[in-house]
Amino acid sequence: MFKNHIKVAWRNLWANPLFSIINILGLSLGMAIALVLYLFIGHELSFDNLYKGESNVYRILLNTDGDSFSQETWAGAPNALAPAMKTDIPNIKYTARILKHGFGTNANVKVGNNIFLEKELYWADADIFDLLKIEIVLGNRSDINVPNSVALSQKTAKQYFGNMEAIGKTIEIDNRQKMEVVAIYKDMPKNSSYKFNVIASPKATYAKNLYWSNASYETLVQFNTNISVPEVERQIQQLVDKNVEKENQWFSFSLQPLERIHLYSAEYSDSYAARLGDIQEIKNLSLLAILILVIACINYMNLTTARSQKRSKEVGINKTLGAVKRTLVVRFYIETALITLIAMIMGVVLAVLALPWFNYLSNQELDPSLLLEPMSFLAFLVIWAVTTLLSGSYPALYLSGFSPKSAFSPSYKQGGTAILVRKGLVVVQFAASAILIVGILIIYQQIRFIGNQNLGFEPDNIVVVSVAGINSQTGLDEVAQEFKGLGQVTDVALAQGFPGTGVSLNTLFKDREDRKGLDIQTNVSDPEVLDVLGLRLLAGTTLPKNKQENDTLIEVVLNKTAVDYLGYTPEEAINKKVFINREVRIVGVVDDFNFTSLHTPIGAYAFTNNDTEYKGYALVRFGNYSPDFLNQLERTFKVVAPETVFDYSFLDRNIEKLYEREQRTIRVGLIFCGLAILVACLGLFGLAAFMAEQRKKEIGIRKVLGASIFNVFKMLSTDFVKLVVLALVIAFPIAYWLSDRWLQEFAYHIEIYWWVFALTGLVALAITLFTISFQAIKAARANPVKSLRTE
Repeated sequence: MFKNHIKVAWRNLWANPLFSIINILGLSLGMAIALVLYLFIGHELSFDNLYKGESNVYRILLNTDGDSFSQETWAGAPNALAPAMKTDIPNIKYTARILKHGFGTNANVKVGNNIFLEKELYWADADIFDLLKIEIVLGNRSDINVPNSVALSQKTAKQYFGNMEAIGKTIEIDNRQKMEVVAIYKDMPKNSSYKFNVIASPKATYAKNLYWSNASYETLVQFNTNISVPEVERQIQQLVDKNVEKENQWFSFSLQPLERIHLYSAEYSDSYAARLGDIQEIKNLSLLAILILVIACINYMNLTTARSQKRSKEVGINKTLGAVKRTLVVRFYIETALITLIAMIMGVVLAVLALPWFNYLSNQELDPSLLLEPMSFLAFLVIWAVTTLLSGSYPALYLSGFSPKSAFSPSYKQGGTAILVRKGLVVVQFAASAILIVGILIIYQQIRFIGNQNLGFEPDNIVVVSVAGINSQTGLDEVAQEFKGLGQVTDVALAQGFPGTGVSLNTLFKDREDRKGLDIQTNVSDPEVLDVLGLRLLAGTTLPKNKQENDTLIEVVLNKTAVDYLGYTPEEAINKKVFINREVRIVGVVDDFNFTSLHTPIGAYAFTNNDTEYKGYALVRFGNYSPDFLNQLERTFKVVAPETVFDYSFLDRNIEKLYEREQRTIRVGLIFCGLAILVACLGLFGLAAFMAEQRKKEIGIRKVLGASIFNVFKMLSTDFVKLVVLALVIAFPIAYWLSDRWLQEFAYHIEIYWWVFALTGLVALAITLFTISFQAIKAARANPVKSLRTE
């Protein structure tokens, strides 16, 4: 019986080549997309699998109170927290504080006569090896507790020392600090949220003094047994009450399970996790994959049920010969399974071919060999089975329900319910496609808006050069002076940071009586920084160039948001004294500028000449760019700092990186939106072909009676146009709601204009008319004699 069903299914496949090709192509595209996204989602969900069983490992999150600071969640915590927890809270097994070198800057590592730029150097407590299960292959874990000791990953040790023995050797960080290599550990897995190339002991540096005021340290804690999270958070609050005065408690702490760091930290600030995902992106892409697969399945349902009049006699004969409904359901399901199996094989081939493009568009490194893993074969089976059940459900139940009497009747026509269901499925297809089109248009507009937005400063034509390896003020001044001497350079400023990067976070107070304060970013800078960034000075002057040795008063240039908080106009603020950790004098006011991404509103900002922070960057503004400009910069830099790596970036590109997630979304979204529309059009093309075939005698009669090609085209397209218009009416409110919800993630965003929906409607109608035009014109130009000669 099964063999007979296969033969019948195979014959039907070849008997209707056009419909078979449309079905297989649509399903294979849907399955290929599902497979590619399965690999991507599987890769994202595999992060930190090594720690899945460690349900008692947590990261400490800091939650600002929304009063002294805007309400945010930070991944960093004070360095005093971990030691205090280990002392006062029972059941703690390990604690580790992690600090990225230079609070996020690259390190200059000198090994013998060689100099390396290290992007992943972290200062961390020795317990980090136990918390993250980092396996030491050479050396002793206990030696890592010794001050000025360092551990290297295997890959980094090979890079630094080649085939030489690394244990016992010395490296020098930023030409300041010599560290002894005491251990080599296995490279971190690719699917680990953390990527440590170098782990240095902080005992002689960053952990020397403990404080509660700076929250720059990511803190991990492991408990001996499972815990009650609310209870531990209460104990931490008691600890804070014990060590921090109430008026200075602008924060509270919460716990985040280690296995949730990768996908649930996209909105947290100051995370040192090297590879962060986004659970919302996973959900959106999963929904998109399901949507495209469902559209392909709807195509199959529509085309199969549309041909039901031809299949009705086959069903009638089978039932007359004794076939029961169950047998026919099995036959139609086997036919569906054969088509979906062929589509699955084609889908796998398409997925392998498409994977490099997907990697390029999404900035991933997915390996096609992942498709050969056992779990992938299970995924193939699940996708094939689900597609078969979904695609074949309605056709199998509908076709097997024909009665022999109605099937053999010359006047047999499809029931109104079947036609209504088919029209409903077409509406669902085009409603989904319209939502995708609106979504992509809105995302594209928002990205363009960001690109064209006046940020309040001029990021173009600025090179950012790291000077972290230069450890004297004389050397820094010399670099700046030498850069200024280059012909293409118009100005240079040394600064602690630049727009798009974090600097120091402090609190601005109006006076000694102000207990509330306002969070403010402070950037230690040269006076030239305003000219280099192209900031608009509203009042006063820039920072003074020279200060007397005994002059301890700190000067600041505030932005307008900070001055508004103080209650002054820009002119009134000049020479006023306020408090930012200590008393400072306002010498200038600049207009507001976006120093972070457009996701967040502009906050308070200050340029200061306080020398407690290090100026780690030289901001170089240049005129017309020439290919040799960077070479000139590097040669000049190497003359002053021969033992420091020339590490540079362009400020405008750094700003673009703030929106990588949105750029990736629009790239991937455009491709998938196009594929979804293509799959929907395949179904529409097939339906148009069937309707033209079904009504060929009617068309022949109309042509004999004088109907033009346009009249025939209008007759065939009117029903489809009505369905598309209905789909648009359903889709537009949903698309508006989803788009508006997404735009609320930005502090500065576009308005949703009516023309977006008008354009979407025109595109949908144009696609519909173009898709059915081939079949309609073909039917209209057919010789009516051939279509009527059988009557």
